[in-house]
Amino acid sequence: MKPLGTGDPLRLGPYRLIGVLGAGGMGKVYLGRDSSGRPAAIKVLRPELAHQSNLAQRFVREAHAAQAVQSPGVARVLGAETEGGRPWIACEFLAGPTLAEAVERYGPLDGTALRAVGAALANTLTDIHAAGLVHRDVKPPNIVLTATGPRIIDFGIARPEHGLTLTSTGEAPVTPGYGPPEQVLGQRVGPPADVFALGAVLTLAATGQTAYQGSHVAAVQYEVVHGEPRLEGLPPDLYPLIAPCLAKDPAYRPTPPQIAAALAPPPGAAAVWEQGPLAQDIGGREQEAARLAALPAAGDTQVPGPSRRRLLVGLGAGGAVLAASAGTAAWWWLGKDDGGTTAAPKRDPWAAQPLKSYSSDNAPAALWGPVGGLNSDMPMLLPLRETLVAAMADGSIAGLDIRTGKEKWRQKDAAAASRAAGLDENTFAAADAEGVLYGLRGRDRREQWSAPDARAAVVLAGDRQGAYVTTKDGELRAVGTDGKERWTVPLPVKSTVSKPAWATTADGMLVLSGSDGKLAVVDTRDGTKVWDTPQRSSYALPCAVGGGFVYAGGDGLTAYALKGEGKVEWNEDPKGEYIWSAPALAGGLLYAVNDTQLTVRNARTREIEWTADAGSVALKYPPVVQGNSLWAGTTSSVDPDAIKVYDIDKGRLAWDDRRTSRERDDWTLTAANNRVFVLYTGSLTANPVF
Repeated sequence: MKPLGTGDPLRLGPYRLIGVLGAGGMGKVYLGRDSSGRPAAIKVLRPELAHQSNLAQRFVREAHAAQAVQSPGVARVLGAETEGGRPWIACEFLAGPTLAEAVERYGPLDGTALRAVGAALANTLTDIHAAGLVHRDVKPPNIVLTATGPRIIDFGIARPEHGLTLTSTGEAPVTPGYGPPEQVLGQRVGPPADVFALGAVLTLAATGQTAYQGSHVAAVQYEVVHGEPRLEGLPPDLYPLIAPCLAKDPAYRPTPPQIAAALAPPPGAAAVWEQGPLAQDIGGREQEAARLAALPAAGDTQVPGPSRRRLLVGLGAGGAVLAASAGTAAWWWLGKDDGGTTAAPKRDPWAAQPLKSYSSDNAPAALWGPVGGLNSDMPMLLPLRETLVAAMADGSIAGLDIRTGKEKWRQKDAAAASRAAGLDENTFAAADAEGVLYGLRGRDRREQWSAPDARAAVVLAGDRQGAYVTTKDGELRAVGTDGKERWTVPLPVKSTVSKPAWATTADGMLVLSGSDGKLAVVDTRDGTKVWDTPQRSSYALPCAVGGGFVYAGGDGLTAYALKGEGKVEWNEDPKGEYIWSAPALAGGLLYAVNDTQLTVRNARTREIEWTADAGSVALKYPPVVQGNSLWAGTTSSVDPDAIKVYDIDKGRLAWDDRRTSRERDDWTLTAANNRVFVLYTGSLTANPVF
């Protein structure tokens, strides 16, 4: 919080102002208090904008909308003045972090906490809709977690249920990734729009990742309208409750009362805001709010002690209750620059800046590397937020700084041959040579749990429930995050330490591709085999999984229904003797190579979008999509091995990066945070995307 400056009012209505909580191109939010000492957050429209009818109308509408909602789940309006030269709105001062802050600081919510937050938000939406309103901007920064539960704030773009959008298509005030398709397209929106936003909010709260991703606003909005949400990290029991909220058609979304009933937490369960570090955070902010309210207002008689300015600056620097906690900061209020341009979605602090342009004549320089000493015989690259977990040539596992490539830590007793798998964006599972399984935090390898009796040979995959491993006895075992065995079943596909199966989890299913070329899908709840296939290739060929389907290469490019009996949705036979490569799935498009041709097609309809020459692409490993670029490694007995990079938007080769070394190796590619990591002959580089 900053002290009042020249031109700031000393009083607004009954409120004496203490300091400035936030400011943007359209106005300011002040901290004030009334005659009883009760703190309030007061939003004020800039005087020079008060005469612009569209902004003034929005301001008045916010005041009326917020006052119309009678619910314990919103920030109460304490007073408002919408006439005259300086209109203002006063809301109760909410002491607590936003949901966005809480997830970033403390990690995703567990199942019980997510149910409590989701049910409370659904009840609040019921109250908002009962008032005849649609909020239209439900998102994590607009949800404050307080000692009494989550509060939805900011009715700046709320509209009556029968109201039309404010602006024309392309200018609709919608937060990328949270507004539904109909809002993105500038169409009429109703209560189902808030349900869609709630589904996106709960996805972030559960996984730490947004449901729709892209390197820029337009890419995110395209995913909302045409793509499929990324729900892989949702707990299996919550997936069927959250996924329907994100239906493209508003008619297929559940209602808030239905959501509240389905998400109701177990009786007697303590709410996340009532215990643990989040409760301590809220309590600290409440104490800080009381201190702020006790400060002398500008113009008051000064009391002995530190100066008012020093106190305000100190409290602001100390991270007391900031503008995001004030309950009134809106994207259109503080999230625009002075030119009125909507701010782009906030990237992770460790994300790289995409290239603005590129030359097809020269591959751009690597962001960092080469870093040597990695294991290329049994490669493993696992990005976890700011850390890249990698298998090293000496048999250990190391954590590299994703921004610089510098080694942060090394786990020497972890067996690189056993691989590792992410459990969530912060944690991974790895095993030692004795088969002890560990859950480790990515940024510092701090042990979260261990399973001494796991007898893990290879860590295949993981999710929030735990890890899935092959055992030294040749079985498939699930180990929970409490270190206990959940189930053990016979391996449905072939897997050895030297030639392990490929695996991933999605929608409560474990998808396996064995070294015998067979596929199998296992229910993660109890290990029951759901379906399998005959041999499709002569080795473990990774699959692409998303949108309820498994896409497999090999002797056909095939779309299987993930659940049920694995029904074949469609199949594309290969040309001649060549098999299909391992496919990649991104943005609703499926990328795969057959013979020397790269084919990009709609994953659902099979319709081809574009094709390009691919040369001799390494079939074992799928291409990698990041930003607007597609990366594929090529191998040839005649030409130098190379990385081919394609421009997805233009459907053509952007550049290739040829290796002059006579040494041959398989390419290992993975991507995260606007970087593509390339491992070749034990050397690792991080490369930019566009």
